[in-house]
Amino acid sequence: MARPNVILLFCDQLRGDALGCYGNPVCATPNLDYLASRGTRFENAYSAVPSCLPARANLWSGQEQWHTGVLGMGRGQGQTPNDFPHTIAGELTAAGYRTHLVGKGHFHPQRELMGFQSEELDESGRTLINGFPDEYRTWFEQHAPAGLTPDDHGVFWNSWHARPWHTAEHLHPTAWTMSRALHFLDSRDPDQPFFLNISFARPHSPYVPPQVYWDRYLGEDLPAPYLGDWATMHDDPHQALDPNAWRGRQSARDIHRARAGYYGEVSFIDTQVGRLINHLSRFHPAALRNTWIIFTSDHGDMLSDHHLWRKTYAYEGSTRIPFLVVPPQGQKAQRAVATEVVELRDVMPTILAAAGVAIPNTVDGSDLAPLLAAPAASWREYIHGEHCTCYSPEQEMQYVTDGRRKLVWLPRLNRYQFFDLETDRSETRDLFAEPERQEEVAQWLGYLTQELAKRDCGWVRDGRPCCPDDAPLVSPWRDLRWPGRDA
Repeated sequence: MARPNVILLFCDQLRGDALGCYGNPVCATPNLDYLASRGTRFENAYSAVPSCLPARANLWSGQEQWHTGVLGMGRGQGQTPNDFPHTIAGELTAAGYRTHLVGKGHFHPQRELMGFQSEELDESGRTLINGFPDEYRTWFEQHAPAGLTPDDHGVFWNSWHARPWHTAEHLHPTAWTMSRALHFLDSRDPDQPFFLNISFARPHSPYVPPQVYWDRYLGEDLPAPYLGDWATMHDDPHQALDPNAWRGRQSARDIHRARAGYYGEVSFIDTQVGRLINHLSRFHPAALRNTWIIFTSDHGDMLSDHHLWRKTYAYEGSTRIPFLVVPPQGQKAQRAVATEVVELRDVMPTILAAAGVAIPNTVDGSDLAPLLAAPAASWREYIHGEHCTCYSPEQEMQYVTDGRRKLVWLPRLNRYQFFDLETDRSETRDLFAEPERQEEVAQWLGYLTQELAKRDCGWVRDGRPCCPDDAPLVSPWRDLRWPGRDA
């Protein structure tokens, strides 16, 4: 039998509860819901380091963050390394696959291939910083009305403001990304297996969907933000005045507009997924029958939950991501929903195993294929996540979760939080000080202590996590590459 193809659909800043198949009552995602019905939906999927660069380092290397050396986007950290000894695309290229990326790479330096043979980039505003136009902006200049740019909507890249896209729908970067992906499928060698990464730069802000998608949600009754009994710590009236604020109470009207724009971006991505399925069905049915499809995101978006915006936080809006694994037709997954806790480092071993490629000893993640058929006899008890200081020292965090319970530590504030996600996925009630929860709190505090202690980084004292000084936590593998187990 021919080796299977793999399509990795990857979004930027898509939170786990934004899809219909994850229970969203408003956001229309029929094509993704259909894919979920053909595969396995992972209910408890997380981004261990929930911002763009570190999450992508975990994804492409299959490593946990201490080994990638990227503990966030902020103090003491660096760019995503471009010299991992093994990457998803690199291993598949070496195994004879045709490998191609369309959309956002966010590699450093830009134009680094990360093991891919070729790429067509939409790097958003970052391209202008380094002085070169990416493929999307070059194409836009050739096809848009004279003098128009992709930025003329006037909304910045981390703003909570929202409005409709300012020009034709087909000029939107989300539409361009799928158009170029379809061109790759049409022009590839049909006798060679392929790995195609379709990497959308949305629904990351700016929330500027095409007009019809904006109109769809502006008049809808949208879910309100979650507000915890602890969220007043982020009700900062001065910071809220900033159109790019990371926290602060906004008006109900502005929150509604932001969510309408975000949901519009999500539904527009879903439309592109529909284009992909329809195109493969019509023009490449044999390839579709032998293709694995994985859909996930680098991290979420708080969307004003607990008066917070953007990502980098330990809370569900920021850390929990959608994660669908769809096997080729004829190999239907037996489990519609898997509840084991998974994360982005699991993508690489899952893809390599599906392709029949050996998994390198530098990979920390696990192949998810067995979970498509039955619950695991044994699985990781939890995942450990973190993010260094980025927007503010008080926002630095560490967390441990299994998708049912979650312990959060804010080291610069020396504050803990504990949530029962089975009864309170919205994290509105902090149970850390509740007397009847102390046995559980101690268990989860032990997990976090265990993770920090094995690093031997000075962040454990007297059997508890501690932040010894103001210096950032830096991995010894920031400037070196981890050689792997038994090296």
